[in-house]
Amino acid sequence: MASGAPQRSSPLACSTEEIPGFLDQLLRDFPTPLSPESPLPWKVPGTTLSQEEVEGELAELALSFLVSRNAPLSLAASLTHEALAQFLQTDLSEFQKLPRKQEEEEEEEEEEEQEKAPVTLLDAKGLARSFFNTLWAVCSQWQKQVPPTARLPQRQWLVSIHAIRNTRRKMEDRHVSLPAFNQLFGLSNTVERAYFAVFDGHGGVDAARYAAVHVHANAARRQELSTDPARALREAFRCTDEMFLWKAKRERLQSGSTGVCALIAGTTLHVAWLGDSQVLLVQQGQVVKLMEPHKPEREDERTRIEALGGFVSHMDCWRVNGTLAVSRAIGDVFQKPYVSGEADAASRELTGSEDYLVLACDGFFDVVPHQEVAGLVQSHLVRQQGSGLHVAEELVAAARDRGSHDNITVMVVFLRDPLKLLEGVAAQADGSQDSPEPSTLQRS
Repeated sequence: MASGAPQRSSPLACSTEEIPGFLDQLLRDFPTPLSPESPLPWKVPGTTLSQEEVEGELAELALSFLVSRNAPLSLAASLTHEALAQFLQTDLSEFQKLPRKQEEEEEEEEEEEQEKAPVTLLDAKGLARSFFNTLWAVCSQWQKQVPPTARLPQRQWLVSIHAIRNTRRKMEDRHVSLPAFNQLFGLSNTVERAYFAVFDGHGGVDAARYAAVHVHANAARRQELSTDPARALREAFRCTDEMFLWKAKRERLQSGSTGVCALIAGTTLHVAWLGDSQVLLVQQGQVVKLMEPHKPEREDERTRIEALGGFVSHMDCWRVNGTLAVSRAIGDVFQKPYVSGEADAASRELTGSEDYLVLACDGFFDVVPHQEVAGLVQSHLVRQQGSGLHVAEELVAAARDRGSHDNITVMVVFLRDPLKLLEGVAAQADGSQDSPEPSTLQRS
């Protein structure tokens, strides 16, 4: 579920009593399907959607709508998946829109110069209205009998999230917390999967919002998700970048976005990233480095950019072609291929001794060194007697107090109960615990 607002994750599991109660209330508020004249209950994502954008955009609409009405996340994800599965089997050709005729000869010439693949565009408002009625029908069916799969117990995740605009004119960050990854995409529950991501936009929010909606949807479509999840994440970033570049050309968008995501599949952590948003792991109080951000001053990045005919120069910081301070990102149509859309990825087996993940944008990591994060979190847990609900707020405040003027988004995903972490701190103080083993990170 993409969001730009401060939040904690919604309850994941739902009791036997919660499902009928939620459905009863929803159907009291919406007793009939929407008529052609009825106002839509959600904001339509633009005027048109390409065929490949439909699944991700409609999933985001339904999931956000249901969670905003206090649906447990597992129920919201299951309802969304069932509605999407039914809707995508229908004929969507009735929503097809003919390409808008160019009014200016200059625009026509510009389009002719670009090698443009055929894109089928669909009416976003019509899709959204019809899809809501499909969702309404699924809710009506489930009110009578809820499928057993919607009642399966799920792992409970504690995820603390905080995001602020800070002193910037606009909030261009977006984040995703999706513990119910399998339920949303109808995947086998033999391997539990949870997905978390932070996207940091520049030049507008369009690219960050797009990435927050489509990267995980594209990953779920990849055949290699079950055999090589790290590759699936890399390909999801690449595909999302290509999709957004076509959208940017159609709608004349110039924004870009860095991004970092973590997919926990069973007992393995997979991370993928573009640019300088980062994820780090804390294990038994020690910081484990998982990745190297993409910055123009990195020797390999500079070499790649110069080999393509670009340059890296220092103007208050190192920049690509004198403009962007990151060397890889989704979007940035006028800086391709110098600003690459190819992500890096890595995997690490989890032993059960890991404490938590911290995902954040450069507004945090530019001013808070990695080695200080564990101390800040530990101090917060001690003061809050083991409650980690608001730890992300404290980390954001620390970045702001240290002079960050950028948008700041921080997400802390606990891999163990925070109370257990405090017990571990006490045990370490008594000398009863060994240091964690060195990182066994595998690049892919």
